[in-house]
Amino acid sequence: MIEIFLQTVPFFLLIGVGYVAAATGFFSDAATAALTRFVFYFALSAMLFRFAASLSFAEVIDPRFMLVYFAATVAVYVATTLVAFARGLPIAEGAVEAQCAAIGNIGFLGIPMLALIMGQAAVGYVMMMLAVDLLIFGTLIVVLITGSRSAADGPGVVATVAKGIVTNPMLVAIFLGFSWSAAGWQMPQPMEDFVTYLGGAATPGALFAIGASLAAKSAERIVVAGWLSFGKLVLHPGAIALAALVIWPLEPYAAAVMIASAALPTAGNIYMIAAHYDVAPQRVSATILVSTVASIVTVSLVLAWLAQSGMFQ
Repeated sequence: MIEIFLQTVPFFLLIGVGYVAAATGFFSDAATAALTRFVFYFALSAMLFRFAASLSFAEVIDPRFMLVYFAATVAVYVATTLVAFARGLPIAEGAVEAQCAAIGNIGFLGIPMLALIMGQAAVGYVMMMLAVDLLIFGTLIVVLITGSRSAADGPGVVATVAKGIVTNPMLVAIFLGFSWSAAGWQMPQPMEDFVTYLGGAATPGALFAIGASLAAKSAERIVVAGWLSFGKLVLHPGAIALAALVIWPLEPYAAAVMIASAALPTAGNIYMIAAHYDVAPQRVSATILVSTVASIVTVSLVLAWLAQSGMFQ
């Protein structure tokens, strides 16, 4: 446990540095926004492109793996939605809460952390889960929010969803990387060095940006945020473990990566969606804050359990 915890410490320290820099005013909101754009559109995209270009699409894409992840995530999504409905919330708010409890920060936090702790082989599995999150659940929340509103908003749903997919730099980078690999092209050394240097900024940049963005988050609606954080940090990895180890057993390492990814805190991009559609943004920001702070302990516990079980070395 201590050894695994010490491996995660540098990641959370980087988040802490970003938080302090923003909380003290040394790093402005504009600077945080600019850094987030740099990581999202350039550094993280370069990292994903390099990983995808070095992998075989046929070897990486595992329909059974993706189905297990999807089924377990849907279970948590539905359970959270039902709880929201029982509290009298409308469809849009229920969808946002379900997204908070079921979709983790596997893009900004998961890829760099799990690649270093669990090995480069984890990246292919994480990319499959990222694709499910972005393509299926990212589409679902937009459809539920817009569909629950007036009919005037209806015609724009397809265009909004399509634009979100084709302009998402992470999906574009993965697609281009696999296309490069499928073409059988050898990456020239200057290009290899370029994407390596640029992608190398993704880990520290993303973690610093997460911390800086948390400084602006509110702790309002702490009870609801606590429930949603419990859903993300306990119910989601629990459902994934049940599915991947008992119901539809996967190869141990693949199951370990899936469980570790599910244990990550609530994804930051949910706040952007909630703010854009003005659906409970304070509740989302509080959940991101609470789940990220709590994950310092919970992620270490999950990784330690997985390591002690011999599911990864």
